Amino acid sequence: MTIKGKLNRLKNHIVKEEKAPTSVVTVADHEEIPFLDRWREFGAEPFYFDGSYCFVRKVEYPLDYQHGLYSFSKLNDVVEMWESTNIKHPLSSKGHDSSDLFFFDTETTGLGGGTGNTIFLLGHARVNGDRIILTQHFLPNPGAEVALYQSFLSSVDYTTLVTYNGKSFDWPQVKTRHTLIRDALPKLPEFGHFDLYHAARRLWKNKLESVRLTNVETEILEIKRENDVPGYLAPILYFDYVENKIPDGIFGVLHHNEIDILSLVTLYIHLSGVVVLSEKENLITEKYEVARWLQALGESSRAQKLYEQVVNEENPDEMKAKIALAFIYKKENKLEDAMKLFYEVYENVDEKDSIFAGIELAKYYEHHQKDYQKAWNFAQGSFIKWKAISDQGAIGKKQNIGDDFEKRIQRLKRKLQNSVEILPGQAQN
Repeated sequence: MTIKGKLNRLKNHIVKEEKAPTSVVTVADHEEIPFLDRWREFGAEPFYFDGSYCFVRKVEYPLDYQHGLYSFSKLNDVVEMWESTNIKHPLSSKGHDSSDLFFFDTETTGLGGGTGNTIFLLGHARVNGDRIILTQHFLPNPGAEVALYQSFLSSVDYTTLVTYNGKSFDWPQVKTRHTLIRDALPKLPEFGHFDLYHAARRLWKNKLESVRLTNVETEILEIKRENDVPGYLAPILYFDYVENKIPDGIFGVLHHNEIDILSLVTLYIHLSGVVVLSEKENLITEKYEVARWLQALGESSRAQKLYEQVVNEENPDEMKAKIALAFIYKKENKLEDAMKLFYEVYENVDEKDSIFAGIELAKYYEHHQKDYQKAWNFAQGSFIKWKAISDQGAIGKKQNIGDDFEKRIQRLKRKLQNSVEILPGQAQN
């Protein structure tokens, strides 16, 4: 072949290379992904960006799908409930549509924070029309984080994040990893945040051995996992996948994450009902905890209604509800109603709260009734209870509490002497 012919031949190759866009992924690129057919059978497709790829998996659930106690259609109902109530609450979705809620969870290489901990799975779900679409973004190797976060950030469109301990763990980890590669990515969007862990802890920390999500699922939401990969195995299975690329184990991790996210939907439905419908439908134990929560949020009138329901039924929280209600009555200057409840708590000697009930009774008889003998009796009786409990280590030995008791008792003693009343065991001068 002549030199001219060879040049013409090379020229044809050069033209073809110039016409091939760099963003197009060739068949050869697909063939380089190990077990791609298995990934596709599992519902995942590769997402290519910046010379690397991640996997994106989508699963759709109809709104009538039931996960534990509720079908997902109840999410629309609770959003409507929040819209129709004037309760000011951190779980309130007032002003939002159900499609605004972005249920989010991650899987990481460890439980610690900082740059040494890598997120290898970002999962989220949201309502889209008549179904819930769950999406997972998986990191096939540590060098593909740019592709992972690009796939995530190019698909999210949300107003409110719903997580389980996400304020303390999941989202700070996202921010940390994003910071390391932020020059190659869009900015993280602004959002509100519902952290359901704090809600679960408020309601059930005294009822459940643990408020881990899996425990809440079993004990509260009636969700039963089958053939589930325990969360603590996720880092091990990920590192195993990175080494050998066999996806079977990691499929189990993705399924575990999928159930976690679906459970967030069910849990939000349940917690919303617990708060909004508390006056009508809750278990007594939940009513007491909801009342405490509402009171802490300044919703005293609603809290009072719930406390009044709790004290009228025999239950483990009866005395705690009585003293809480007594303090509300006291604040409203309903002193007789308050003292009646304080006395009932005081008489229950097994309750630590009986100490504080006795102090309130002492204050009442000293300052309102001017009955210094009764005031002294309640102050002395409460002091004896406090010393017995603190000596057993059941309550902290706070010096200022002891000092307050001593001052009160001595002051009442002086008032009694000035009024020529006799203390028990004292001879009259």
